[in-house]
Order: sequence, then C-alpha cells, then structure tokens
Amino acid sequence: MLKAVLDADVLYALPLRDTLLSAAVEGCFIPLWTDQILDEVFINLIADGRLSATSASSLRKALDTNFADALVEDYKPLIPQMRNHPKDRHVAACAAASEADCIVTGNLKDFVHLPTGIEAVHPDAFLARLLADKPETLHLALKVQADRLKNPPLDVAAIIALLAPLTPNFAAAWREEKAE
Repeated sequence: MLKAVLDADVLYALPLRDTLLSAAVEGCFIPLWTDQILDEVFINLIADGRLSATSASSLRKALDTNFADALVEDYKPLIPQMRNHPKDRHVAACAAASEADCIVTGNLKDFVHLPTGIEAVHPDAFLARLLADKPETLHLALKVQADRLKNPPLDVAAIIALLAPLTPNFAAAWREEKAE
C-alpha cells in the first residue's frame, strides 16, 4: 500500500487534514509523520489562533490514538544524510526511515533532492492520484467524512468546494467524474 509522509503544511489546514486522514482511515494510503512534524503543526495552529492549547492537545491525543502506527521514531540519525532544504531534512529523514513512497507537501521547492524512490507530491496531485487509483475507497472516505461533519453539516460537494482552492485539479477531476 502507498505510504505517505504528511508534511506539517498539509496537516495544518482543517479541510485538507480531515480529507487526508479520512482517506487514510478508509485504506487509501498509510499516513506517516514524526513528533517534530506534529509539533510544528500544533505550534502554528495555536500561534495563529486556530486552536486553543486545550483543543490542540485533544487533537494530538486523537491522532496518537487513531493513527498509532503513523508515528516514525527512528529517523533522526538519517537527518544529516538528507540533501533537501535544511529546515525540512527531518521530513525527508522520516520518509527514508519509514520507506515511504512520497512526502505530501505544498512546499515542493524544499524537497528537490530526496533519496531515491521518494518523491515530493503536492496535495492536489496526491488526491488526484488517490481518485484515479482507488476511486471507490476515496468516494467512501469522503462520504464518511461528510456524514461525520455536523457543525456545520457538509455534503461531499461542499467538502470538494472547500478543497478546490488548494486542490483545483483534484476538484475538477472529482466534478468531471460525477458529471459522467
């Protein structure tokens, strides 16, 4: 199964984080991250006022509980060997340590020189890939996500609309598929 390291920037934005994690729960891919990646996410969510410290702690516990296998711990010795941007070498090391297929990130320029077999993929291309490779599973993931959202309630079309500014190609492919 596809193994993907989720960079901090794709875990930061709620609609994208929820969609990626919903896809992972349904078996579209195996998500991976480190404490360092999660720390970056939660520091920024708190600093930007998107989450209180209490809410951030609750979300972190939920991630730890629901995605216990996502945490990669043996990556630090590999950091000095990484050749991508210094501030993101820990992310590349996570990918190398876990034998991930890709790093999902909106910051492709910092992941130019990755170890062989690992690619940096924009979340737009990643979701489009999941839609092409596992359409039924991704459809189920989005339906389950929509069913879970109550405040405010959102249907799948509304979720796709929320994702469209960041994932325009995925949103267009989804709409095209639905029009057929």
